Amino acid sequence: MNGKIGIGVISFVHGHAGVYCKRLLEDDDVRLAACWDDDQSRGEKAAEQYGMTYSPHLEDVLQNPDIQGVIVTCETNRHTEMVIAAAEAGKAILCQKPMALSLADCDRIIDVVARTGVFFMMAHQMRHDPANIKMKELVASGVLGKVAVFRRRHCINVLFNESFVQGPTRWHLDPAKNMGMWMDDASHATDLIHWIMGYPTSVIAEIDNILTNVAPDDTGMAVYRFPDGAMATLLNSSVTLAGENTTEIYGDQGVVIQNYGDAPSCAVPLPPGAIAVKLYTRNEPRWRDLGIPIPKSQGERIAAVPRPFVDALKYDLPSSITARDGRVAVEMVLGAYRAAHEGRRVTFPLA
Repeated sequence: MNGKIGIGVISFVHGHAGVYCKRLLEDDDVRLAACWDDDQSRGEKAAEQYGMTYSPHLEDVLQNPDIQGVIVTCETNRHTEMVIAAAEAGKAILCQKPMALSLADCDRIIDVVARTGVFFMMAHQMRHDPANIKMKELVASGVLGKVAVFRRRHCINVLFNESFVQGPTRWHLDPAKNMGMWMDDASHATDLIHWIMGYPTSVIAEIDNILTNVAPDDTGMAVYRFPDGAMATLLNSSVTLAGENTTEIYGDQGVVIQNYGDAPSCAVPLPPGAIAVKLYTRNEPRWRDLGIPIPKSQGERIAAVPRPFVDALKYDLPSSITARDGRVAVEMVLGAYRAAHEGRRVTFPLA
């Protein structure tokens, strides 16, 4: 694709929309062209901030010939209708996670993307993190041998934040718009697990409110099993003040450990000699720093999302995070909810 790539934004209700736009303003091959928002004041403010044209009419963005791709960052329960509208208009789509709140809506997105042939990518930031990319390479290379356990602690502290609970981001707490905090945030980690470990066979879980009562849930733990017997454990909490270790992968030939891979662990002062990713193997039985830099903030990881989307449009590349990937992440979240609610092991695929 020659010339500047025109980008439209569908809603600034999600805080990541502003992070994406701020990042794209740094690129001279991108033009933030226009945006829509059902809150006129919010839309006009964002348009002025990022040099875009605002319209209260969605069709003005979708029919704009200067826009090649749109970023869908509305409330989660509206992703499907916005993706369908954008696909029907022939626009490439970057969709905020989670893809949808039901498998039926995920399938509607998959169907319209297939039918229209538009480019579609999920905004799963975990796949753009150098630490996660390195860990995936290590697992795929076989240096860890047979993996027994993949452990992920993926947390935030937003439910302790009064401005999040009472401010414009409070839509996240509405079960109709976002289901729950496990759906909203664990979907990052379920995508990471699927990306590295493959498609699971079953899950057991506990998800509940433990430290707060402002959202449908604030903490959850799940154990996923895989065809080769491996386990992936996931702790996702929206009430974690601080953290350090985020990912651990244990194999019979080696172990890799990641630290400072989520918001609570990046938001506190790092200890001297902090290491992002370290490796231990039978062949070299000592911890080795793999030289992965630690981001200054979680915002750096979020900001890494839009550039691969632009590059895919610019160089006609295939999507690295497809609609089917988005569906699996949602399915893994829904499976954990079902396991927790019914108090039993739930198998995949979900019926």
